[in-house]
Amino acid sequence: MYRKWFGSLCRHYSSKTFSKERQFIDWKKVILKAGDGGNGCVHFRRKKFQPKAGPDGGNGGNGGSIVLISDYSVKELAHLPKHIKAENGGAGKGEDCKGKNGMDCIFEVPLGTVVKESGQVIADMMAERQTFVAAYGGLGGLGNGYFKTALDRAPDTSTEGTPGEEKVVELELKTIADIGLVGFPNAGKSTLLRAISRAKPAVAAYPFTTINPYVGIMEFSDHSQIAVADIPGLISGAHLNKGLGHAFLRHIERCRCLLYVLDISDKDPLTTFACLREELRLYEDRLSQRPGAIVANKIDTVESENEIQRIAETLPLPVLPVSAKNGTGIPEMKAKVRKLFDDSIVIF
Repeated sequence: MYRKWFGSLCRHYSSKTFSKERQFIDWKKVILKAGDGGNGCVHFRRKKFQPKAGPDGGNGGNGGSIVLISDYSVKELAHLPKHIKAENGGAGKGEDCKGKNGMDCIFEVPLGTVVKESGQVIADMMAERQTFVAAYGGLGGLGNGYFKTALDRAPDTSTEGTPGEEKVVELELKTIADIGLVGFPNAGKSTLLRAISRAKPAVAAYPFTTINPYVGIMEFSDHSQIAVADIPGLISGAHLNKGLGHAFLRHIERCRCLLYVLDISDKDPLTTFACLREELRLYEDRLSQRPGAIVANKIDTVESENEIQRIAETLPLPVLPVSAKNGTGIPEMKAKVRKLFDDSIVIF
């Protein structure tokens, strides 16, 4: 009986829970509420042998702030809650006791996170361990001990703490990579990234295998490195946010160079390239003007020499013929990509 129940339980969880891949979160709207400052205290010292020692009300503590820190090891925004609230400051007490400061709320975010408020960029987390105070805590109020003067020896005045900042921000992750692989689904971008780096994106014989951006490191004999991002396959109309549209295109914005990966076994790779360039231009004109090259992939599947020559004579960018699956042309491609990257200058 127990074995039967346990088996059904395992089947339930394996089918309902573990079979589904968790969604990649690269955009999130978050409501921030920093801590309020504590109130100041009105208090007079009344002790034996000190019946009228004067005011000794302490100040309130400061409210906690909400702090974001960029970290390379964090890859997405899924861990951030929708509401973030920092601790309030404590109220002041007698005997000049200051209230406790509220604890800061600290969250690590991925490198390349952009913070926006009302559509305006207020922070761009580009550097490792960059710190940004997204919402400042309120200041603590003043106790009556603060207001004591030679003319007013017994003030009964105090102030309240100020409220902490409250705002709604949008966090948007833009992948930081030197080179972006751009292409329609099933062009072989993931296989190419596997061939030139140690990254292991999913590979299968159907489109939309890659649903998250992957970044691999292309290494060279002189120990230099270039970061290459596999951007999930675009579709026609992506600039209008069709498919996953902007969710994919935003990850190309940081790239210094673009590699257009074309499947030359397609009927018309020239039309495919023109469509890719047009999607980038309609999304942001500067993207289509970035330095780049064409990776003519899958040369093992067709009689490629004539096709590659036709592409090279027609298109304005250099053509790099490869077979990512078999490794043909990969060393030559890496050398030319290295030169393209070294010669390129891009102002974002």
